[in-house]
Amino acid sequence: MNRRTARSWPVFGSLQGYRRSWIRADVVAGLTVWAVLVPEALAYATIAGVPPVIGLYAAIPALVLYAAAGSSRHLVVGPMSATAALSAAIIAPIAGADDGKFVALSAGLAIATGIVGLIAGFARLGFIASFISEPVLKGFIVGLALTIIIGQVPKLFGIEKTEGNFFVQAWGVIRGLGGTDWRTLFVGIFCLVVVLGFKRWLPRIPGALVAVAAGILAVVVFRLDDKGVTIVGQIDSGLPALGMPEGLDFHDYIDLLGPAVGVLLIGFAEGLGAAKTYAVKHGYTVDPNRELLGLGVANLGSGLSSGMVVNGSLSKTAVNGGAGAKTQVSGLVVAALVVLTLLFLTGLFEQLPDAALAAIVIAAVIELVDFAALRRLYRVWTDRLGSIYGLAAREDFAAAIAAMLGVLLFDTLPGLVIGIGVSMLLLLYRSSRPHVASLVRMGDRWVDVTARPSDHATGRPEVLVVRVESGLYFANSDYVHQQIEARCTDETRVVVLDAETSPFIDVSAAQMLLELRDTLAERGITLRIARDIGQFGDVLEHSGSGGAPIAVYPTVRAAIADPYTTVDPDAS
Repeated sequence: MNRRTARSWPVFGSLQGYRRSWIRADVVAGLTVWAVLVPEALAYATIAGVPPVIGLYAAIPALVLYAAAGSSRHLVVGPMSATAALSAAIIAPIAGADDGKFVALSAGLAIATGIVGLIAGFARLGFIASFISEPVLKGFIVGLALTIIIGQVPKLFGIEKTEGNFFVQAWGVIRGLGGTDWRTLFVGIFCLVVVLGFKRWLPRIPGALVAVAAGILAVVVFRLDDKGVTIVGQIDSGLPALGMPEGLDFHDYIDLLGPAVGVLLIGFAEGLGAAKTYAVKHGYTVDPNRELLGLGVANLGSGLSSGMVVNGSLSKTAVNGGAGAKTQVSGLVVAALVVLTLLFLTGLFEQLPDAALAAIVIAAVIELVDFAALRRLYRVWTDRLGSIYGLAAREDFAAAIAAMLGVLLFDTLPGLVIGIGVSMLLLLYRSSRPHVASLVRMGDRWVDVTARPSDHATGRPEVLVVRVESGLYFANSDYVHQQIEARCTDETRVVVLDAETSPFIDVSAAQMLLELRDTLAERGITLRIARDIGQFGDVLEHSGSGGAPIAVYPTVRAAIADPYTTVDPDAS
């Protein structure tokens, strides 16, 4: 299959060049995804704090509209745990105890997220995903997964849930264990084992659907709802009402636009990662800007269909791809099956135990508690890195932990902001304290003196060759000045700055080099620059304030060998 961009087919791009032979694979994949999506959509709606059926309301327009506007052939869009939890955290303080207001605001948040997504897509802001680093996203997801799990544990044990952050909820679970309902716990644990067992040993069979069937059968046969086991209860059959949510005014949507940016960022980052993964596997490309548009129209459609926020799902996309999906026809099949579910099967799902839903949620997110990934980030450390950057040498690990703890302590959106903030702060710190390496010659190469084998490297006390492993700009210019000046001794007669590893320089840093030249000259030391590249030389040449420019040479050897130096060039 040829590689194409989504721009070549603006609507239903994944259907371009559709082959009749693909129909069977797409239908089978659609059936498989439906079996997973229905119970998970019900469960994720409970995470968002709205009635379970709203998860199904959201899935239909999300699947259809993303297929029309998105650029991925495999991405499955619908309610997801991360954005559902974020939605609940945003809406709860606004709605308070008003359930009707809560539902309306949840739909309103989806509309606001859709509007933000469309604006971002048309403004071609797809590059924003690069500002959420992988470690920050990893820490955020781990924290979010832990928060979701602890929020579902009370349903698993049949005890009251304690409101608050992760640690408050965990303490509430511990205190409430004495009131555990053993029937509820048995149903929950059994369903959890079923889902995890099928995922481990029979991955092609939707364990979530098996758990749902088992939970419903247990309630019907043993009348568990009359013995203290809480069930989902009334689910309105039929299709959702279309239109703007009732009870919201213009100011409500304005208030939701800010939080909607956070929802969009998280949903976009997760969905784009899943879309890129399967695009690479199947030899096509995805357009980040089209992904923003696809996510925007999916959320807008969900909000106008009495739904909730949606985003791309890595797990369901994996199910879709693993089942052999070729195009978004599989998503359209899922949407049609969800319509049939709402019309004819809602009565069946009313008997579903809450403990079974909790088990499905826990099983879905437990694999996201990736402490092994955090350990790998921690191990990115050497003594050399530690000596250069100190604690900031583990900047990725620190950013991931900051995001995780931010979520556990302060909730989802603050946690993401904290993680991004710490990541940027550490980046700025490391950038303002670049490694300034003193170089010695080893054969035909100039290497960092701290990494040289002493019996193969040569150096002379009269010559100081340094390399700044960073661009030079206003934030690090003073530090570089101090480092170079401090390394000059009474024997030093020439300093050569090897600029090959400094891809850029600004006016402030260029002025610093002129000042350094003058300072060193007072000590009888000449400053020279070797191997400047690209814009470094351009800025340096045009930023002088009069006087002689700093001498620039094509190589370090040429800089040392200049006849005006007092050093014997053959000795170096």
